[in-house]
Amino acid sequence: MIDDEQLDKYRLAATKLRVIRDADPANDVIGIVIAWDDEHVLIRRQNRRVRKLSKSYIFQPFSEPRPEMEQLLHAEYDRQDDYSSGSSHLRE
Repeated sequence: MIDDEQLDKYRLAATKLRVIRDADPANDVIGIVIAWDDEHVLIRRQNRRVRKLSKSYIFQPFSEPRPEMEQLLHAEYDRQDDYSSGSSHLRE
């Protein structure tokens, strides 16, 4: 999960980000950070529409190459491991 300090750096620098939601590049969200809370991040896309996304997704600068499928699967496995170990912030 991305931390608030990193989000603030991206916001202040108006860094164009790629938010990777799954293995399909067509499902990536590309835009800049405009706001966030404990669980979500608001990303403004180029067409000025705003998307509310979970902080649990992978955030990276758009200028960096997109990770390969194998790396994404490993990252997804690590996230699921975090949730199963009880560090989840989900409310019951």
